[in-house]
Amino acid sequence: MTRYHPLLVALHWLMGICILMSLIAGKAVLEHMPNSNPDKVYALGPHLVLGIVIGVLLVVRLTIRLTTEKPPRAETGNSLLDRIGAATHWFFYILVAVMVLSGLGTAFSNGLFGIVFGEAGGPIPEGISSGVPRTVHGIASTLLAALLLLHVAAALWHQFWLKDGLFRRMWFGKRAKG
Repeated sequence: MTRYHPLLVALHWLMGICILMSLIAGKAVLEHMPNSNPDKVYALGPHLVLGIVIGVLLVVRLTIRLTTEKPPRAETGNSLLDRIGAATHWFFYILVAVMVLSGLGTAFSNGLFGIVFGEAGGPIPEGISSGVPRTVHGIASTLLAALLLLHVAAALWHQFWLKDGLFRRMWFGKRAKG
């Protein structure tokens, strides 16, 4: 195989966009809004929905990845970098799962679904930022943002320095053998 399964390709780019949007919403908007601001309730709604969508996409993506034929691993010519690259992809899955689970933990432990989607109403609890799930969510989001930047840099390095055509593997097209 020279390319990943088309569903994996679509999920890769869709998840990338969703994760980027969610990180921007969390880091650039929600993190800087006081919990007492009524607009935060409205801003949190799409963030919660996006987090759930990312979680569902992650399960689908892992299922497809584990059950379909894949191209051979990309090689850099350096065995240490090759091992780091392989581990990094699994670390992505782990971090995304931690983000989704810690986000759900934060939401459930603070009654956010009822607050955000109108069942209970009311402001966001002030103590939400100090809970364990929220702390884990914040740390994981920073790690995920850093890993995303590393991923993009590595892909660009492959494409433009090594010139190994890495982008073709994760793009749409015929899945030719060899």
